[in-house]
Amino acid sequence: MNNEQLVNDLLKFPSVLKYKNKNVTFFGSARFEENNFYCKKAYELAYKLNELGYAILTGGGDGIMRAANKGAFDSAKSPSVALNVRLPFEQNTNPYVTAKYLFSNLSPRKFALTDSSVAFVVFPGGFGTLDELFEILVLAQVGSKKVKIFLFGSEFWQGLDEFIKNTLVSQKTIKKEDINLYKITDDLELIANEILTI
Repeated sequence: MNNEQLVNDLLKFPSVLKYKNKNVTFFGSARFEENNFYCKKAYELAYKLNELGYAILTGGGDGIMRAANKGAFDSAKSPSVALNVRLPFEQNTNPYVTAKYLFSNLSPRKFALTDSSVAFVVFPGGFGTLDELFEILVLAQVGSKKVKIFLFGSEFWQGLDEFIKNTLVSQKTIKKEDINLYKITDDLELIANEILTI
């Protein structure tokens, strides 16, 4: 990607976010099928938050992203936004969106997905999901963002949580209080209620 494309993306994507709703970004695997447990929960939470007036932002692909966009789209009370990127695999924009933008590169897209959201719900996923999660955690750790970060699926996230607490904290590569930057839960009501306090 050249500098012109980067600048073009950064200048143009805000046009799809011209609404007054607060944003909640959903992250998670693009590879899950529609009937996957986590997709069903992403749909349910996105529907609930959209009913409460929150715009739902995703990367616009399949799996968790499709489920979250569909939940928001079916609610139709607030925007359902896809911020997609050109990739050689996986990333066709799902049809359940009211606004969308296609980025030329992952870097400006990552900025767009994190810049304006008040909360992040991270469902199980692979390297891309982990990359997005740690990007937000770093921004929160250094004080660049004051946001709520929820990791849905305690069984899935248990190993990562143990690594953070038993290795990163014990080796003093992060502070003990940094573990408070995220919350692992299986409770959609808790997530919705905490987001409402923002």
